[in-house]
Amino acid sequence: MKSDKRFLYTDDEGRLIIMIPADKTPLTLDEIKDQYCPKDRPVYTVDKEQIPTDRSFRNAWTYSE
Repeated sequence: MKSDKRFLYTDDEGRLIIMIPADKTPLTLDEIKDQYCPKDRPVYTVDKEQIPTDRSFRNAWTYSE
């Protein structure tokens, strides 16, 4: 299922963006990433379990491989 994955990248202000791909699309994960994620910065694909469930400090979240 596509919705088991997340795309992570930072926006122009340095905030972490978490994009959730939809299941009901004929596009593959790579096609979604190519079409909807920025091409001028790293975009990481992670399992949804890697995303914290406590959103208290979500504006301070970062990601590194």
